Amino acid sequence: MKTSCHFPRLRLILIAVVIASLSGCSDDREKPSFYTDEFVVFAWNDLGMHCLNPSYDKAVILPPYNNVLAQVVKRGDPPQLVTSGLTVEYRIIGNTSSYGKRAYGGFWDNITALFGLPSLEHDRGLTGNKLTGTMAASGDRYEATGIPVTPVSDNGVWEPLQVAEVIVKDASGKIIASTRATVPTSDEINCAKCHGTDAFNDILEEHDEENGTSLMQSKPVLCANCHGTMALGKAGRGTSGKYLSEAIHGYHADKDASCYDCHPGQVTRCNRSTEHAGTEGNCTECHGTLAQVASSTESGRIPWMNEPACVTCHTGVTDVGTTTELYRESKGHGGMMCSACHGSPHAMVPSLKDADNYQAMQYQPYSKSPKSIASCGACHDNSRGEEDEISEFVEKHGGANPEKINGCYICHTAVYEDRPSWPHAYTWKNSNR
Repeated sequence: MKTSCHFPRLRLILIAVVIASLSGCSDDREKPSFYTDEFVVFAWNDLGMHCLNPSYDKAVILPPYNNVLAQVVKRGDPPQLVTSGLTVEYRIIGNTSSYGKRAYGGFWDNITALFGLPSLEHDRGLTGNKLTGTMAASGDRYEATGIPVTPVSDNGVWEPLQVAEVIVKDASGKIIASTRATVPTSDEINCAKCHGTDAFNDILEEHDEENGTSLMQSKPVLCANCHGTMALGKAGRGTSGKYLSEAIHGYHADKDASCYDCHPGQVTRCNRSTEHAGTEGNCTECHGTLAQVASSTESGRIPWMNEPACVTCHTGVTDVGTTTELYRESKGHGGMMCSACHGSPHAMVPSLKDADNYQAMQYQPYSKSPKSIASCGACHDNSRGEEDEISEFVEKHGGANPEKINGCYICHTAVYEDRPSWPHAYTWKNSNR
């Protein structure tokens, strides 16, 4: 039997029926009927983990700063990306303020010394965004940058994997789509491992002794004022002659430091993708050792702008970008950002953390095991499988005791010859992807 290319949606719904009936279980997570909605929204974080300082009165590496991105799709034949006529809102769930929590308020108290601003309203970030607001259209997506979220919820619990709800409204204010995305942020920078309980003062003192500076008399000190970093838009190496990444990684390369000492961390474990993570995050598998990260700038690499590429490891697989294209900026099928379907960098689906898997389960509720979004029916409204079209199949093969146990591939076995026209060229080699 040769079938049309629209069968994946039928397959997904049939799998849902079979899994639910045979397992006798149901997912308690609330999921919308995605195949009947006119619009769907995909949201993600650009890095998979943002860091921030635990305090802002001594040495300061990074401010509270997080980004959420989204793409809105009007389902159809073909689907269309929509960036006008809609309002896309966001809010950090259970986290409405940052200023009064722990020592984070120092960011606002010292905003002039650190960032040269005359003042900054409490709970407002460097780009003007707050913990709730409206995302701005930017090309083929919506963005909210510089959200000053901290890893402490309103109930006082330290939680580095904060969650944003993203809501899409039409011109009349009616909600037409919504989703959730992890907004990761951690202050788990373990400088105390080597620098003691007053770590940031010790860092400044050592810097003064070794470099002849007078940072202890200039507190608070933003490291990026002298060491360039594109993480804060500071182009070039800065007055010190070394990028911040180059200086930190190079100095600690022979100090028995591990990646998770600074990049959060033993508790947070910022690299959460099950296909890429290890005991220590597998950081060096992609980024190299501390020494290699530091020395790579000598050959022209710019930290934050030139990072590992998927194609470096995924050789022989089409549509995984190039060595000059960052994953967080890469696009794939239908102009969708790779992160929209596969998840944020360092948290690609399936992730070790449920919060990262929410969206994959939302749009593919056919399995308890999250997988990268590959359901045609999520965006294509002509993909087969509406519930009223499979009643006969369900009658025979559904329920707790089906008349006959069957699988979708019993009938749907045809493979078209024009493979290059298929999404991603269908070259996946891992059935879990």
